[in-house]
Amino acid sequence: MKNIKAYIFLICLTMIFCSCQQELDLAPPSFIGDNGFYENAEQVEGGVVAIYDGLQQVPLREFALLEMRSDNTGTRTSEGDWAQFESFTVQPTNLAIGEYWQANYNVIFRANQVIKHLGVVTNETQKKQFEGEAKFARAMAHFNLVRAFGAVPLIDRVIIQTDTEFFGRNDVSEVMGFVEADLTTAVEFLPENTGSGAGRATKGAAQALLAKVKLTRGDYVAAENILSSLVNNTNYALQENYNDVFYTEMNNEIIFAIPYLDDNATESQDFSFEMTLGGRASGLNFITDNFVASIDASDVERTITLYDANVNRAVGKFLTQSANVRQCGNDWIVLRLADVLLMHSEAILAGGASTQSLQAIQSYNKVRVRAGMPALAEDGSATLTKQMLLDERRVELAFENHRFYDLIRFGEAENVLGAFAAANGYVFAPTDLLLPIPQREINVSGGAITQNPGY
Repeated sequence: MKNIKAYIFLICLTMIFCSCQQELDLAPPSFIGDNGFYENAEQVEGGVVAIYDGLQQVPLREFALLEMRSDNTGTRTSEGDWAQFESFTVQPTNLAIGEYWQANYNVIFRANQVIKHLGVVTNETQKKQFEGEAKFARAMAHFNLVRAFGAVPLIDRVIIQTDTEFFGRNDVSEVMGFVEADLTTAVEFLPENTGSGAGRATKGAAQALLAKVKLTRGDYVAAENILSSLVNNTNYALQENYNDVFYTEMNNEIIFAIPYLDDNATESQDFSFEMTLGGRASGLNFITDNFVASIDASDVERTITLYDANVNRAVGKFLTQSANVRQCGNDWIVLRLADVLLMHSEAILAGGASTQSLQAIQSYNKVRVRAGMPALAEDGSATLTKQMLLDERRVELAFENHRFYDLIRFGEAENVLGAFAAANGYVFAPTDLLLPIPQREINVSGGAITQNPGY
C-alpha cells in the first residue's frame, strides 16, 4: 500500500495533542510521541482521545466541499475560494480542500500511532476497544478522502520521511476495501456503549458507517443486513420533535457525533458562525432558492428548523449559544437514526426505480411521520420511488453534508447538478464529481501524486 507525503508526516509528528472533550471525561496527556510515552494502557487511551481531538478539525469547512458544491447552498457574494465550490470551478490551490486533506490525514496518523502501540495494553477487552476506536476513525478519514478525491494515498501504519513507497495514489477499490476491513474489525471489537462518556465510537457507529460504505459500493444485500439490525436496535430512537435532534445534543437519535464546547479556545468550532451569523456577513452556506423550492409548504417542523427566510436564509440547525461567535459548541452529527432508516429503505430499493417492500416503506414512514408529513399506506398498495427517497433525504438531512454523495450514490449527480449549474449560469462536467488533489501535495510528492482529470 502506498501513501501520503512527508509534509503531512512532519506536521503530525510535531503536533501537541490537544485536550479532550469534557464529554469523554478523560485526563489527556500534554504531549504524545514515540519516545517513552506509550508505556501503559492509560497512555494509549490518551492517544485514543487525541484521535477524537483530530476529528474535530474535519467538519470545519466540509460544508463548502459538500453542501456548497450541491444544489443546497452557495455564497452570497460569489467571491474568492468559496465561490469556486458553487460554480464548480474548484482550483488545486483552494485552501479549504488543502485543509480537508490535511485534517483527515492527521486523523489517520493519530489512529496509526494508537494501533502501533497496542501491545502495551494488557487487558484484552480494553485493547480491542482501543483498536476498534482507532480503526473506526482511520476508516472514516479514508472514506472521506476517497469520496472527495478518488484514488488517494492509503496509510496503514506510521511512516517517516524516507518511506517513499507510500507516495502515490492507491486505487479507489483498494482504499474502499481497506475501509471495509477496518470497519469490520471495529464492529467486532467495539462495545454497544464505551462506558467512557458521549462522543466515542461504538459498535452501532461502526455498523452505520460500514452500511454507508456498502451502499456506496453497491453491495445492497450486505448493507440491508447491517441496517436491519440497527433499525431494530433499542439503543437508538427518533426524537419526538425534529429540532431536539440538534438542540438537545447527544440524544438517543445520535449514533456518532463529533462534540464541541462553547467558548473554549481548543474545543470549539466556527462552522456554526459561518452558517448563521457569518451567513449574514460573509455569506457562506447560504441556502439556495432551489432548496427552498424543494420543501413542501406543509413541512412546517423541518422548515422552521432548517432556515429563517427573514434572516437571509441562515441555517437553523446550528444556532449557537456561545458568547464568542467564533467559539461555538454545537456538535457535528456524523450518523443518526433518521439517516439509517432512510439508508435501510435505500438498501431494499437496491438501485431500482421503486419498491413496494413493507420494510422499506415502514422505515421511510418513520422519518416522515416524525416530521408531521403524510405516510405511505402500509397495506401493500403503496410504492416508494427512488425520487421520493432522494427528496426525503434532502430535506431530512439538509446541511448535514449528505446531499452531494447522496446524488452520486443514487446515480443522479450529473443530471441534477448539471441542471442546477445551467440554471445559475455555471458549467458542470462529470469530472467535477471529484475535487482536485491539493497542489501542495503534488509538489511535495515530487509528482508521485498525480492530478485528477479536468484540473
